[in-house]
Amino acid sequence: MSHTPQTLDSDEAIPPTTAAAAASQTLTTPESHSSTTTTTTTTTTSTSTLLHLSFNQDSGCFAAATDHGFRIYNCDPFREIFRREFGAGGGVGLVHMLFRCNILAFVGGGSSEPRYPPNKVMIWDDHQSRCIGELSFRSEVKGVRLRRDRIVVVLAHKIFVYNFADLKVLHQIETIANPKGLCDLSHVSSTMVLVCPGLQKGQVRVEHYASKRTKFIMAHDSRIASFALTHDGRLLATASSKGTLIRLFNTLDGSLLQEVRRGADRAEIYSLAFSPTAQWLAVSSDKGTVHVFNLKVDSGLLGHDRSHGTSEPNAASPTAISSLSFIKGVLPKYFSSEWSVAQFRLQEGLQHIVAFGHQKNTVVILGMDGSFYRCQFDSANGGEMTQLEHYNFLKPEETF
Repeated sequence: MSHTPQTLDSDEAIPPTTAAAAASQTLTTPESHSSTTTTTTTTTTSTSTLLHLSFNQDSGCFAAATDHGFRIYNCDPFREIFRREFGAGGGVGLVHMLFRCNILAFVGGGSSEPRYPPNKVMIWDDHQSRCIGELSFRSEVKGVRLRRDRIVVVLAHKIFVYNFADLKVLHQIETIANPKGLCDLSHVSSTMVLVCPGLQKGQVRVEHYASKRTKFIMAHDSRIASFALTHDGRLLATASSKGTLIRLFNTLDGSLLQEVRRGADRAEIYSLAFSPTAQWLAVSSDKGTVHVFNLKVDSGLLGHDRSHGTSEPNAASPTAISSLSFIKGVLPKYFSSEWSVAQFRLQEGLQHIVAFGHQKNTVVILGMDGSFYRCQFDSANGGEMTQLEHYNFLKPEETF
């Protein structure tokens, strides 16, 4: 089959190139890419503006999109794996990895000179150092999500689900206005669960593709600001534009399992992340604090035994529940809410995304100023997290 990129125009699917065949190879170090890497001057690198950050599916790596190209980093140990600098006119607005393989998806971006139009998703094969397929739309792409077998593209009012092997459209979903491109996927190969905004304010739509079931959950009264799925798609965490409460749902029946409180005042939630065993939930917001909550969910629901992961008891730590809960029948619900076990302070107002590290009780935080933090929390006593590492990955000459 030809590797000439073809386009998909709006709702009509034109089968482009097959990208899946190349997706089995793993990313390698910068040295092995020396023959294909486009180098840039120090001046260009140091003035790169960060446009987007995303973790890969297991949070072991992350991708950074800049106004000159994109870069891929390993989280533990922290190091740059490789970069593609396209130079002037090389702006990338979104970039997403497919685990650790050579296939990535990105969208042009940047206010001045995007690499590609913002209405196109480019499928990039880094072993060939070129795009091997593209998906084109009549409006700007707001988000992209990848599984080994699916590509999901998010527009302002619509979501398209494609088969990765031949890029054929499998499903189209109408949503309420979705300027953030909110969408999440499960990553367990045997099942596929997709979550996206519904057609009403505060509503979340859950697609269970294995059972061909659609579940609508009225998660909040105000609009949805952020959500996250567990790897198997059975648990869903949601936050609204108020940003005070985070709710945990069973995606199979839509039942509310737990509610935790980030704070009392309104905040913009930037990201939510489950730990691999779903014992913990991390939350970042514009208030400059990352919170870690203890989740008291039956581990049998997830199909795994928590005892094989972390060994801490499921009971909430003493700091997680307000000391005033004994008079919760008299005081407002605010005083009996479950509070975070651990916190880490950051620059207020700066956007950060968060994920759990591969080391026990660690959190990885990425900032839009190029900051990388690895922190550890005390699962028994809670409180302020301990900073283990801090780098500026946009200016490695200052931190390495």
